[in-house]
Amino acid sequence: MKKRDFLKIAGLGTLGMAGANAAIADTPGLVVPRDRKQIFNMSGFAAPKIDVVRIGYIGMGNRGGGAIKRIVHLKNVQVKGVADILPDKANNAKKMLTDAGHSPDAYSGSPDAWKKLCERDDIDLIYICTPWNLHTPMALYAMEHGKHVATEIPAATTVEDCWKLVETSERTKKHCMMLENCCYDFFELLTLNMSRQGFFGEIVHVEGAYIHDIFESLFQKDKRFDLWRLKENQRNGNLYPMHGLGPVAQVLDINRGDKMDYLVSMSSNDYMLQAKANELAAKDADFKRFAGKSYRGNMNTTTIKTNKGKTIMLQHDVSTPRPYSRLHLISGTKAAAQKYPLPEDGTQGRISSGHEWIKPEEYKKLEQQYQPEIVKKVGELAKKVGGHGGMDFMMDWRLIDCLRNGLPLDQDVYDAASWSVISPLTEWSVANRSNSIDIPDFTNGSWKKNKPVDIALKEGGNTEVKS
Repeated sequence: MKKRDFLKIAGLGTLGMAGANAAIADTPGLVVPRDRKQIFNMSGFAAPKIDVVRIGYIGMGNRGGGAIKRIVHLKNVQVKGVADILPDKANNAKKMLTDAGHSPDAYSGSPDAWKKLCERDDIDLIYICTPWNLHTPMALYAMEHGKHVATEIPAATTVEDCWKLVETSERTKKHCMMLENCCYDFFELLTLNMSRQGFFGEIVHVEGAYIHDIFESLFQKDKRFDLWRLKENQRNGNLYPMHGLGPVAQVLDINRGDKMDYLVSMSSNDYMLQAKANELAAKDADFKRFAGKSYRGNMNTTTIKTNKGKTIMLQHDVSTPRPYSRLHLISGTKAAAQKYPLPEDGTQGRISSGHEWIKPEEYKKLEQQYQPEIVKKVGELAKKVGGHGGMDFMMDWRLIDCLRNGLPLDQDVYDAASWSVISPLTEWSVANRSNSIDIPDFTNGSWKKNKPVDIALKEGGNTEVKS
């Protein structure tokens, strides 16, 4: 971490134990005063309908390249432009989209070329797929220029930037959605629908994780532009809480009936990242700037308490050789569900109402009974199109369908901020012997009256797909 960023977080945390609002007010550099009033409640906000959604994409790397391949399967959209700092990336994306029937312009050649895309008058949505540090400035610039925003995760990496996103979205009345694709995976959607219908009873405890061995890729210069993700791993905390948190936060109705109050976080030591950086620095001058630096502990575990007394456990590890896991666990007074490790019987996860998981045939009956409408509508096509098994396509389809029909988004700016802010808060907790720190209420108290988003497709659902 840069020294000034650490001091900013440390100052927030020291005061945070006395209350998040006081911390926000008294910490230099934070833009929101203690007596901040909500400008406009974006929860449940329905923007005017857009019959044909005109999109501009920023970042044509791995995630952006996948996004444009998915969008060509949807009708009622026009891709008007693509931007990337590397000309080849931008031009290749333009050619692919042109071959698919779109007419995008390409923006490249300078670090600020993307701004020209945001400044156009014929774009409704800016879709951001760049390195993490660019998400907030790009989202802010796009909203200031009248565009809705969908940004890859995390939406922000500092407390201050989370507040900036909230204030700008409220003031401009433009959507700011974080593209948390795991909320649209099949088992997560199934368990969300089950929880909404009371299957689990009162939810007591949930768990989520992102455990993914991408250790070698962190050091691949051809895969990570300027080795940006290795740089990010010099911050010590849960850097990627959203995959595990997003789906369970929806189950708990966070920001819509409940809120996260405070967290504690603990990291192991780093036994791998610094050693690898030092090893490569001895052979490759490009890695000398990474030698001798401190890196995040290989495993981080964070626990959160909600206002209603529910608990959340999150874990994050991207460096040790463990099997992949996006743990998704729900424990209620009547039943429980868990995904990962994946069952060997072909089901998406496990469900229990007692000491043992139910049999596959019983699971299939429940799956049929509680199948969400979005899965019935586009689930099979999503599997064919792909994108992490289809969840990426369902996320994109749902986003476009909401914009076209003037419906509230499943994930609003308060979700983007509250899920993202966990990362800098865990940094403070780890640095302060796992002391607790309050989690800001970005809704300014409106969580008490905000309503959960309905995923039953009672409205909309008419966005067509191409064969």
